Amino acid sequence: VLNYLGYSLVEQQRSLDEALDMIERAVAASPDSGYIVDSLGWVFYRLDRYGEAVEQMERAVELEPVDPVVNDHLGDVYWAVGRKREAEFQWRRALSFVDLTDADSEADPERMRRKLEVGLDAVLSEEGAPPLKVAADE
Repeated sequence: VLNYLGYSLVEQQRSLDEALDMIERAVAASPDSGYIVDSLGWVFYRLDRYGEAVEQMERAVELEPVDPVVNDHLGDVYWAVGRKREAEFQWRRALSFVDLTDADSEADPERMRRKLEVGLDAVLSEEGAPPLKVAADE
């Protein structure tokens, strides 16, 4: 429940510090859940704490290696720290795991393809989202 509530706040980009607290408690309770670790990485990404995001997202992919959303998130995090080639690899990998018959999946293959075409910065701009903060030396 903590992960669900925290991730919901992250997706709405609201109360990110509260979301971080909830998700950290969820990770403490279930440290080997790739989806919960993904949520922790994703809240760090939203908080522009990219170095911490990379560490958590890499762990999430180790735990959930064929999940398209987790791989997509790692691609976004890699892009944010300037690891563009690795980001593109992760987006391609994520696309390879998308199940187009799964209507409940959060995976967005069109957005993944667009990121491969023009990069995450351009996609965020097209969506009217704020640009990524420049990552400090990570």
